[in-house]
Amino acid sequence: MTSQFFNRMTPYMFMAPAGIIMAIALIYPLGYMMYGSLLDWNPSQSIGEAEFVGLKNYVTLWFDPAFRESLGVTLTFAFFVVVAEMLIGVGLALLLDRNIRGMSVLRTLFILPMMIAPVVVGLMWRYMYHPSIGIFNRFLDKVGLEKVDWLGQNALMSVILADIWQWTPFIFILSLAALQSLPQSAIEASRIDGATPWQQIVYIKLPMMLPILIVTALLRLIDAFKVLEVILVMTEGGPGLSTEILALRISRTATEFRELGVAAAMSNYLLMLLMILTVSMFAFTRWQERRANRLAAAIQEDE
Repeated sequence: MTSQFFNRMTPYMFMAPAGIIMAIALIYPLGYMMYGSLLDWNPSQSIGEAEFVGLKNYVTLWFDPAFRESLGVTLTFAFFVVVAEMLIGVGLALLLDRNIRGMSVLRTLFILPMMIAPVVVGLMWRYMYHPSIGIFNRFLDKVGLEKVDWLGQNALMSVILADIWQWTPFIFILSLAALQSLPQSAIEASRIDGATPWQQIVYIKLPMMLPILIVTALLRLIDAFKVLEVILVMTEGGPGLSTEILALRISRTATEFRELGVAAAMSNYLLMLLMILTVSMFAFTRWQERRANRLAAAIQEDE
């Protein structure tokens, strides 16, 4: 009996050291940040010297117009980039899901924007948006159209376009991999039954891809909330607060305003928002799976 118990516990004993290290590496920084958010803390103090203020930082932020505006900019930015990237990325994957000569070259070309450092992407798009020497305004000038103030009145839209350019390939690659892993028997059966290519996409391919698409959208959503370098290089959060997302405001609060406790509280607000979105998306996935299982069971009963 004892030997059987030890045999069962052996894998867990081997995994325990790595599990403990990972738990410490995850829990300690989170605990440190949560405790710091309860303090009136600046960089000239150690965390032990800071004054405990409880939930004051959270309450102050909740009624801070600048924080609420940054939160609104963040939500707007994340929504538009994720929706646009999912539509374009999945659309390209569906379009190119076929035997095309030179497909490996196309994939490499699509991946290239992801491989460029964010700072370089920011600099590149900043010069492309330049009011006088930028490629976009030079083109508009040549065709007789009025120049656009890309990084002024249209700064948020310009930043969104730059992010879409860089990260749509991520959606494309994962969507194409999901498409190519689908069971061909279901697609062939629908084709034999007379389904058009559009009907195959709507009723066969997209529903079967949905779990992977949800995880892909979640990964991009989390990353969109953390964008910093591209916006910092392109607009520095301006003009005004029009492109200042939460990640940039957290950085400024900690470095320029020297309010580490407030920055930690802001980080916790962002963490809570991401956790709510993550749980909601996984709950939706589980609901979809249960619904599909009920439909399958009902079909089997009818047969």
